[in-house]
Amino acid sequence: MGGVVETFLPLLLLLLGGVDPLPGGVSTGGPSSLHTLHYFNTAIWERGWQMPQLTSLMYVDDQLLGRYNRATDQCMPQSSWIEEISHDDNNFWARNTGWDFGNHIVRDLMILKNPFNQSRGIHTLQVFSGCELNGDDPTGGFVKYGYNGRDFLSLDLATFTWIAMNAEAKPIKRKWDAERDQGKVWGHFLKGACVDGLRTYLHYGKEALLRIDPPDGRVAHKAESDGLETLICRLHGFYPKEIDVTWRKDGEVWHQDTFHGGVVPNSDGTYHTWISIKVDSKERDHFRCHVEHDGLPEPLNLAWEEPASASKVGLLVGVVLGIMAALVLVWAGVTFYIRKPKEDSYQEARSRSGRTLRIPPPPSPLYAEGKRAAMQPAQ
Repeated sequence: MGGVVETFLPLLLLLLGGVDPLPGGVSTGGPSSLHTLHYFNTAIWERGWQMPQLTSLMYVDDQLLGRYNRATDQCMPQSSWIEEISHDDNNFWARNTGWDFGNHIVRDLMILKNPFNQSRGIHTLQVFSGCELNGDDPTGGFVKYGYNGRDFLSLDLATFTWIAMNAEAKPIKRKWDAERDQGKVWGHFLKGACVDGLRTYLHYGKEALLRIDPPDGRVAHKAESDGLETLICRLHGFYPKEIDVTWRKDGEVWHQDTFHGGVVPNSDGTYHTWISIKVDSKERDHFRCHVEHDGLPEPLNLAWEEPASASKVGLLVGVVLGIMAALVLVWAGVTFYIRKPKEDSYQEARSRSGRTLRIPPPPSPLYAEGKRAAMQPAQ
């Protein structure tokens, strides 16, 4: 099984953009109008098996669209919109798998292991093929064979002849060149059904495949020793994957002490990437992360923003607590005012019969004195 991992994984990384930290900037290259249809086919055989196992995957650009099922000799759709193709064109899948590529690859593996007397252990054959469209114009195709973890053969589409990648491949090259059928079958497929299929996928899946999502980005900071620090620019959620990210010092592209992690897919079909740079802390403000993407009306220039200090946070908390205390006092005053009983010139008392009597309050001393004076006869 080691051969499967050693060969198939690099092919996947080639498609998906790679994940190894590399110096320089992040740039996938190529215009977003360039679209590809890729097939990844892996056949595995072990002693005691009657027939090899086969796994086949189909990608448009970076999106997994189908898995080939050898038992049914059909491609099983992996996206909801791709099922619409079968509804509108019942023969679409038959045309794209009509040359029986599954059995073709299995037969190739059985042929390859015999000349080298390799009847023991596990043997693998990986076939990576595809075609491209730039706008609506085909720009070429390719097919590459890998055998037991090593590059083996590739096809020259101009002559339908094979190129041997190592000494072991030379006998097979001579055999296939003499027969001519192997090269012609692949050539007709890549120039015909592959290109037609890619056009169809782009038409039906334009909302998913031709969408544009701009990147979200921010710059993180990590202190190092000796007055140095690392600035890390992280970008995520963008599509398509074509993006150009560089560090710039005072507007000039700066490659020294920069590293990036490649452009990697997210689970939702978008991409993320990062690029870092090690700088002198005194020169930090001179550096910007420069980002160009089709989803951006203008390039982004991101800088590290220092978070709020503890004193500023404390001041903000004090202001908030002060406002809350004032609101509590206002609320208490309003509640007291509403609940305070109104003064009345009468007091209420309840009689024995249960009726409510309104008893006037006793007169004030000044009122009684004035009343007595008014009742005395005049002298």
